[in-house]
Amino acid sequence: MNGVTKDLSSDGIDGVGDTRRALGGFLRARRGRVAPEHVGLAGGRRRRVRGLRREELAQLAGISVDYYVRLEQGRATQPSPEVLDALATALGLDAAERRHLATLADARRHPAPDARVSTPLRRILDAMAPLPAFATDHRLDVVAWNDLGAELIGGLAEPGRRDRNNARFLFLDPASRVVQPDWEDRAAEAVGQLRVSAGRYPDDARLSALVTELSERSTEFRRIWATGEIVMCGAGRKRLRHPLVGLLTLDFETLHVPAAPGETGLVVHVFSAEENSREAAALARLSTAAKRMPRPHAG
Repeated sequence: MNGVTKDLSSDGIDGVGDTRRALGGFLRARRGRVAPEHVGLAGGRRRRVRGLRREELAQLAGISVDYYVRLEQGRATQPSPEVLDALATALGLDAAERRHLATLADARRHPAPDARVSTPLRRILDAMAPLPAFATDHRLDVVAWNDLGAELIGGLAEPGRRDRNNARFLFLDPASRVVQPDWEDRAAEAVGQLRVSAGRYPDDARLSALVTELSERSTEFRRIWATGEIVMCGAGRKRLRHPLVGLLTLDFETLHVPAAPGETGLVVHVFSAEENSREAAALARLSTAAKRMPRPHAG
């Protein structure tokens, strides 16, 4: 990947580590994606800005332009729930984006969770052995897995084969584009999840360092981060490619393991295939191959 020469140490990236600047960065990114025509405003080629102007968003939200400008610049703090709701409605935010906006506007500081891998969780992952499974923390570090899960996503159990941070693997290792044929979607998911974590835990030095590193080393990461996209782990279907069994289309579910009340904790990702399908047979073959080499179950 092409590196970015700009030094981020002085101003950060969209206020990582500074929720006031992060709020402004998120608002800028979100108003940039709203087509004026979709909210009853005149568009056209003569517009010098992409999306809505500041004064247009302020008008749609029913707040003063001066107050909105101060919000974007980080000079206004703790906007009321009514103001946040008006801005979210004007910007067309979905539920996850609304929660993120509220998190950025919250003046309280939330310490990063100490999401440890418990012995019961390790047993659960092992008991899932017919299904690929692994667990990640809020920094996208893969902290536990079963053999099939490790093998499916690029040889996770062998440090020499791939980085155990999913975001670093995606953006800094060309092999990720082989494992993940829908790389752009997976990259957007990773950035969206890191943005949520950075907003929730602005004092997490390790997380801030990871975002800064990726911003400096990957133009793709910086491009996607600038969109302001928010992604929460969910369920659906994903395609993965493995050299032994080829391209697979698998169902996936994410299970949340809280570290403590109110904390995000760990997310367990589980893949499966329809019974008697080609994918099910391929997973069985891959599971047999993975069992031949005993491996540790955590980093």
